[in-house]
Amino acid sequence: MKYLLIGLFLSLCGVLISIILWGMEKSYLVSGTVGCIFIVISMIFSGSMVSGDRMRANFATETTDHRDERNKFTLNSLYIAIPNIVVAVLFYYLNK
Repeated sequence: MKYLLIGLFLSLCGVLISIILWGMEKSYLVSGTVGCIFIVISMIFSGSMVSGDRMRANFATETTDHRDERNKFTLNSLYIAIPNIVVAVLFYYLNK
């Protein structure tokens, strides 16, 4: 829940910054960019950007504590990205 609130706070700040810099027509830019950055971070830390051989090697060599920590970081960054993407899409279609 804490990370969703952090994501919501970042998206509201992003919308305000976009409105101040570029006006209401491009109010989705900063929030969408922050959302995309956190989705990329989530993809990188989940290990989904490597080949199958590398995934098996990583799975075989990491401990369960390390795997749980990596999965927790992946989900937390995804929880931050979701409100940013939702707000960016809403503002994009509302200003169209």
